[in-house]
Amino acid sequence: MAEKHFHGADILLPKKDFEKWAVIACDQFTSERSYWEQADALVGDAPSSLRVILPEVYLEDKNVGARTEEIYRKMDEYLSSDLLAEYSDALFYVERVQSDGRVRKGLVGAVDLKDYDYQKGSKALIRATEETVVERIPPRVAVRKNAKMELPHVLLLMDDPDCSVIAPLANEKEEMTPIYDTDLMQGGGHISAYLLTPKQRARLDKALASLIDQKEDKMLFAVGDGNHSLATAKACAKLDPSPLAARALVEVVNLHDPAIEFEPIYRVLFGVDPMILYDAFFDAMGGEYKGEDGQVFEFVTRYGTKFITVAPKAKLPVGTLQPFLDDFLKTHPGVKIDYIHGENTVFDLCKGKTTVGILFKGMEKSELFDAVRQDGSLPRKTFSMGHARDKRYYMEARRIKE
Repeated sequence: MAEKHFHGADILLPKKDFEKWAVIACDQFTSERSYWEQADALVGDAPSSLRVILPEVYLEDKNVGARTEEIYRKMDEYLSSDLLAEYSDALFYVERVQSDGRVRKGLVGAVDLKDYDYQKGSKALIRATEETVVERIPPRVAVRKNAKMELPHVLLLMDDPDCSVIAPLANEKEEMTPIYDTDLMQGGGHISAYLLTPKQRARLDKALASLIDQKEDKMLFAVGDGNHSLATAKACAKLDPSPLAARALVEVVNLHDPAIEFEPIYRVLFGVDPMILYDAFFDAMGGEYKGEDGQVFEFVTRYGTKFITVAPKAKLPVGTLQPFLDDFLKTHPGVKIDYIHGENTVFDLCKGKTTVGILFKGMEKSELFDAVRQDGSLPRKTFSMGHARDKRYYMEARRIKE
């Protein structure tokens, strides 16, 4: 019998009021506190995943320790009350209606963390698509290592061009048990979930095994969203011998799902003189480039925009840009950077005298798996799977510590 790499999990869900329970992934809107303040107001005193996660906008605040202790207290409260229902050894089929009206199909279950490796050049079954910043892991470990439950925003991608694994379930919902069906707050669209039958699970296991067998390189999943969260889970598993800690709850989606689009993740720098940044980039790139293969970058400031075409230093524009920014930030310690989804947000942020946004062309999703196989991983924050409000919301939970 083929070894399984995607498992059922003991999934926890609130018994009611799903809309206030579910909130967007913690790594979204990291420069927009107003979004999280609005979420806080919408939730009020109702039970919510917002109370058991730490939005990254607050990660560097002085009271992060107190926030973490309050998260643990809320977890204990939720787990010891009658708030949550448990679905034992469950796999969910999920349909997410995005803000554009398209439906993204997914499967919620658990993966073995031993199958995941974020190191560049890894040949693991589950691989990071982008460079993992190891410095980002310890602050997240500090939150998770004593947590009793996890709520995932991890999206794993499978390379299934024939749409043979997940898509058939869309026509079999009448065979499944409905689990939830709710709108998502703050423009997040709509989401519904269904419990897979034993027969559907058996067919799913065969389809996933077949997908591995078809590949010369045995990569099954690539991390589309939430790589640092998965890396944090792996780090915590090394600190905890419990079988509960050895797995992580995730959602699996098909790269070839028509609802999935890749968008660039733009760069915005704060506390920088726009001309100093532009001139440094101009010099580092060797000035303007006239070749047909040139890569175009748009510098956005309060004074307007400025375009520059440079010679490619990597296959993707982000691969040309990011090494320059890494070096620039090392020599300008007062400058901060953020990674932004959406051109409009970049323009909104670049109204200060010392704020600069950089726009560029993104990658096509069809390039992803081959690029990971060939190069090991891409520069960090290379792509986003859709708009920020279409990211995964925290909904399902799982106990990870007794």
